[in-house]
Amino acid sequence: MKVFKFGGASVKDAAAVRNVGEILKRFEGENIAVVVSAMGKTTNALELLTRSYFDRDGQTEGHLNKLRAYHMAILEELFESKNHPVYTDVNNALVEIEWVIEDEPQRSFDFEYDQMVSVGETLSTKIVSHYLKSVGVENRWVDVRDVLRTDNTYRKAQVDWDMSRQLVDRFLKPNFTEASNGGITISQGFVGGTSENFSTTLGREGSDYTAAIFAYLLDAKEVTIWKDVPGMLNADPKYFDETEKLNHISYKEAIELAYYGATVIHPKTIKPLQNQGIPLRVRSFVDPEAEGTLIDQRTDSDSLIPSFIFKMNQTLISIAPRDFSFIVEHNLRDIFETFNRFGTTINTMQNSAISFSVSVDGEQEQLQELIEALKADYAVRYNEALELVTIRHYDQATMERVTIGKKVLLEQRTRTTVRLLMQDESA
Repeated sequence: MKVFKFGGASVKDAAAVRNVGEILKRFEGENIAVVVSAMGKTTNALELLTRSYFDRDGQTEGHLNKLRAYHMAILEELFESKNHPVYTDVNNALVEIEWVIEDEPQRSFDFEYDQMVSVGETLSTKIVSHYLKSVGVENRWVDVRDVLRTDNTYRKAQVDWDMSRQLVDRFLKPNFTEASNGGITISQGFVGGTSENFSTTLGREGSDYTAAIFAYLLDAKEVTIWKDVPGMLNADPKYFDETEKLNHISYKEAIELAYYGATVIHPKTIKPLQNQGIPLRVRSFVDPEAEGTLIDQRTDSDSLIPSFIFKMNQTLISIAPRDFSFIVEHNLRDIFETFNRFGTTINTMQNSAISFSVSVDGEQEQLQELIEALKADYAVRYNEALELVTIRHYDQATMERVTIGKKVLLEQRTRTTVRLLMQDESA
């Protein structure tokens, strides 16, 4: 059997949902577990709604009405009759949010976030499942919270692999073993469930990870992630004019690219697939006949094309003892504990005898609070609006290509990777 994942862009409107139907018709008779993300920018909209509800700013109903109107417009294009049961399913999902926002927040922001933001995947999968049936693509809808068990770490839930395997064996595998002519199951990405039946999420862009979890637990033949690009590119087209497709790379290379910030694949996705030797394909839902990118154990093509990963709006923080003594182990312990307390991910780090420098994403809500906390014990300087470029399989020409008009503030090199933290020379 196979696992397919369709992201938000692939189900962003009625035309996109119809396209998903056409793609699945190509695989008639096969067993496929289909993981679907929330439609379009629904997750962003639900994040705004959750923040509005938690801040009690009076805008929550307006956010919900916009969300409802967006999904209803898609329904009206896909289904001729407003008496179709999909309308009831969609309204029932939205009622879950209505019930929450009627009362004051009772739990932490992260808890409330997961209960409401997870509704986006329920909405999309109900619509996709009903639409597929309407065009003759039979399928079963499965609530992922019934089969993917997690802990209670809201917004960054950890998978309980043993319990999830038991639940998958009980509730998901029979969908395929009982389908003599093949079967399609539709379920949600990004979402899990606790033993107390609360919703959790796996982190932004976690639907890729869900697909990998399903593949691992179902012993799938392969995973396909359907994207709006021809495959994995060697750079983000937003920042690079001349991109090339990576036709074939290894699990190791994909993990490295994801770790450094490549956005095509969620960083946690690769490891379960590597452990089971399950190939991953990244294919275009715009051109489904194209081969895309294959990721497996072979490494011979990894270094053929250099890859560029851009992280914008970086902040460089330099930390030094006030008395200019050395940075030693206990200083690093205290500094890392502070970063962990504020939930701040470090993208690069470098130390000298008397200072320790890191770069972090500059848009984090608690960044200024983090800096103030560090200032309690250390002298702290920082530079904002920087650009971090990582080049895999670099040479001098590729470095010169990205540093034109830039001042390099920090440079790190290994045999295969160079990382450059830069600012515009005019800054």
